[in-house]
Amino acid sequence: QVQLVESGGGLVQAGGSLRLSCAASGRTFSTYYIGWFRQAPGKEREFVATINWSGGRTDYADSVKGRFTISRDNAKNTAYLQMDSLKAEDTAVYYCAADRMVVPVTSRSPTRYEYWGQGTQVTVSS
Repeated sequence: QVQLVESGGGLVQAGGSLRLSCAASGRTFSTYYIGWFRQAPGKEREFVATINWSGGRTDYADSVKGRFTISRDNAKNTAYLQMDSLKAEDTAVYYCAADRMVVPVTSRSPTRYEYWGQGTQVTVSS
C-alpha cells in the first residue's frame, strides 16, 4: 500500500511554469507505475502523463507534449510534473496516482490505478 500527497499547485499567468510533486509513503515506491491526471470543473478526469517504475518510459497526452515533463526520484519516493508554457486550458485539479499492476498499454486509463492523492489545484490566468 502507498499513500500519495501532491503539492506545488497554485495560480500562475499563462506562459508561466509550475512543478508539481507527488510524495509517496512506504519503501516500495520504485515498484509502482505513476500517473498524473487532471480534472477540470464539469469534465471527466483525463490522462496527462505516466512514468514507469525505473523512469525509463514516459508517455504524454498530446495536449501537454513538449510542455510538460514527468520524472521520478525513487530514492526520495517522489514523482514530479514540470509544467512549462502553461495555458488557461491547463486549469484543473491535478492528481497523481500509483499502481503496481499497470502496464504501458493500459497506463492512460485512470481506472487502472488503485492509489490516488488528494489533488492540487492549478489555475492559469490568461
